[in-house]
Amino acid sequence: MIIELAEKVMAGGEITVAEAEQLIKVSDKDTMLLLAMADKIRSKFNGEAVDCCAIINGRSGRCSEDCKFCAQSAHYQTGVKEYPLLDEEEIVAAAKKAKAAGAVRFSIVTSGLGQQSHIEFANICHALARIKKEVGIEICASLGILTLEQARTLKNIGLTRIHNNLETAPSYFPTVCSTHSYEAKIQNIKNAQKAGLRVCSGGIFGLGETPEQRVELAFQLKALGIDSVPLNILNPIAGTPFSKNKPLTPLEILRAFAVFRFILPKALIRTAGGREVNLRDLQCLALNGGLNGIMIGGYLTTAGRATEKDQIMIKDLGRTLTKPQL
Repeated sequence: MIIELAEKVMAGGEITVAEAEQLIKVSDKDTMLLLAMADKIRSKFNGEAVDCCAIINGRSGRCSEDCKFCAQSAHYQTGVKEYPLLDEEEIVAAAKKAKAAGAVRFSIVTSGLGQQSHIEFANICHALARIKKEVGIEICASLGILTLEQARTLKNIGLTRIHNNLETAPSYFPTVCSTHSYEAKIQNIKNAQKAGLRVCSGGIFGLGETPEQRVELAFQLKALGIDSVPLNILNPIAGTPFSKNKPLTPLEILRAFAVFRFILPKALIRTAGGREVNLRDLQCLALNGGLNGIMIGGYLTTAGRATEKDQIMIKDLGRTLTKPQL
């Protein structure tokens, strides 16, 4: 069944929801075959290059939203460091460091539902424009729910992508967040696309969702035409409602990664936050099991691993690196 479905995808076909649900539930014994076939799909449609990106937590904490996994929500006591928008020089310096570490894209991420301050939004845009000009790296941003006008402004300064995670399946989102709707997220993505921006959107595994809901998320992304998909794994934060969630096994995570490749054969699919904690010594199997991107360096409120180790991993797998598209 695994080989037949992979051949179907490589011939230009599409798998159904039912078929994807079968794949995501294969046994541990058959998981390596699933990863191997997902990687054949990756190789056929995306080649051998690995896309590395990096982020900076540009504004931290005091978020009005109640996402139950997030250290930055003002609804929970997590001890997260809180600060306003970072100084532009600090942001630009971080972008230079990211490029030196192998990143082709750098993103400014800010806490909060959106960008209510016109001054802060202007400062973010100015920093992004400087990074593109001075650092020579693609620019991305994750700024919450934006107006169409804000999305067009970001397009005009040369933003490569705008990021807005759906987080989880439509059927599970109300369990994760109550202060904004799934529909608002989808409209935000459509506004960005209307402005001419490419959208980076994915989710987090381990929030308590079922394997079927992971499939549901993948098909939602497919329906929205998303071609860049970051996949995070919950790294539980003390003080949040999901702090005691049962961790997923590495093989369960890798199965989900592989099935996303079957559903989204031509997308840039990257492993992001939580990979070090949850995949541990099996991190390389993400790139050998269908994925073609990784987030390097640190994440928003948790540390990553040394970027040198990621570069060695990529080299050892016989893979190359993408180049900035400026």
